[in-house]
Amino acid sequence: QVYLGETGGGLVQAGGSLRLSCAASGGSISTRPMAWFRQRPGKEREFVAAITLNSVITNVTNSLKGRFTISRDNAKNMVYLEMNNLNPGDTAVYYCAAGPLYGPIATTYDYWGQGTQVTVSS
Repeated sequence: QVYLGETGGGLVQAGGSLRLSCAASGGSISTRPMAWFRQRPGKEREFVAAITLNSVITNVTNSLKGRFTISRDNAKNMVYLEMNNLNPGDTAVYYCAAGPLYGPIATTYDYWGQGTQVTVSS
């Protein structure tokens, strides 16, 4: 069993940056691909970024490329999401997920955090 806890969300002005952290406990994430998803108000949960277990491959959804970066530190059992040049459209609850499989599909991830709220004001 892996427990995931996201931190780092909050209120930020448009153009600002935030770094989300995901701390894992109860088990190591070093053998798991990890991902971030988000759920914007009134919308379905959507893929944001994923990273393979050894960080060799990362993927950020096309609409967020150039602004969002995913990284991990297996020694610390942590995953991060760096978000820059935020805009109100990025307002969402952001979730960390641990999979057995790497990819943009939510159902391939079997452990999820509770989410952290990110609100971007104009």
